[in-house]
Amino acid sequence: MLTRKQHELLRFIHERLRETGVPPSFDEMKDALDLKSKSGIHRLITALEERGFIRRLPNRARALEVIRLPESTSGAGSQRRFTPSVVEGGLAGKAKAAPQSAPDSRDREMSIPVMGRIAAGVPISAIQTRSHSITLSGDFLAQGDHFALEVRGDSMVEAGILDGDLVVIRRQDSANTGDIIVALIDDEEATLKRFRRRGSSIALEAANQAYETRVLGPDRVKIQGKLVSLVRRY
Repeated sequence: MLTRKQHELLRFIHERLRETGVPPSFDEMKDALDLKSKSGIHRLITALEERGFIRRLPNRARALEVIRLPESTSGAGSQRRFTPSVVEGGLAGKAKAAPQSAPDSRDREMSIPVMGRIAAGVPISAIQTRSHSITLSGDFLAQGDHFALEVRGDSMVEAGILDGDLVVIRRQDSANTGDIIVALIDDEEATLKRFRRRGSSIALEAANQAYETRVLGPDRVKIQGKLVSLVRRY
């Protein structure tokens, strides 16, 4: 059985993964739970890991994987397993969904086309044609049309996005400040960056201090979609 704080943290991590595809920072978790120090977050994460609700991925900054959720807010009773937002599997074939302990009519699987590679560093060629597909649980996808891209580069590592990851993108042509997006620059170059507005300009912000923020005119940037999930191969 989970304590109230453990349950709150688990739900917060799960919702952030569903919304952005990357785990929250320790500071964000501390603020969300109204704790005075990050040491309390460390203790809660350790407790959740020991009880089999989350898993910390080795050698990865901010890399947390939610394995299961309590069925009820009380934390009592049986647990419902679901596909993690970080799905095991290579790029040569489909990413396999985690086995389900019990059928659930709310669960569904969706086939997502992989459309080539995206730079998380210096922009590379624009999005290519479809290469193959992956299968993901619909629990981790918002409504809309989705596609996936293989990440190349290290400029988003502090957001938990690593070279070789697959990012799942929901097609849309607008974004809010702070969203991680696929941006098409000058109709030629595609890149994965955090979106910011600076007056009438658009800032494409890296999550790596080694890279500078690019500030461009709005006529040079077309938003192709927003990051909604992440698939990592081990």
